Amino acid sequence: MRVGFGYDIHRLVPGRRLVLGGVEIAHPTGLLGHSDADVVVHAVMDALLGACGLGDIGQWFPDTDASLRDISSLELLSRVRSVLANRGWAVQNIDATVVAEAPRLAGHIPAMRESLATRLEIDSEAVNIKATTNEGLGPVGRGEGISAFAVALVSRSS
Repeated sequence: MRVGFGYDIHRLVPGRRLVLGGVEIAHPTGLLGHSDADVVVHAVMDALLGACGLGDIGQWFPDTDASLRDISSLELLSRVRSVLANRGWAVQNIDATVVAEAPRLAGHIPAMRESLATRLEIDSEAVNIKATTNEGLGPVGRGEGISAFAVALVSRSS
């Protein structure tokens, strides 16, 4: 078994959709990035890649690749799952924390869990997502962005 850790942060800007954990959430601003900038999925991908010693999402999906412009991070997560499976790794569980002052996320967490579980081809009970604020501290606390942390456990597939 191996454990990996992931982190991501993106700036909130007008004119973008807000997508977290693969779920679009009504909000006046969205996350700025080359893809849909889903910080939850990005942190999970980095945790999975890290657990398997496969670098990070920037190496696999560089922001210089025009074909990835505005791509769904869930599509990238499916690709990561395939890479892991082809190298003999199985995802055992995911634990993620999203940090945002707004919007309130508790009501969206069940859909986020299901979204990630579906793409990872694991039971939704193996995916945990928590939401918290930054208590008004730093750029996330001022509402300038949203960040996420994730831990992944993988094992050799049988």
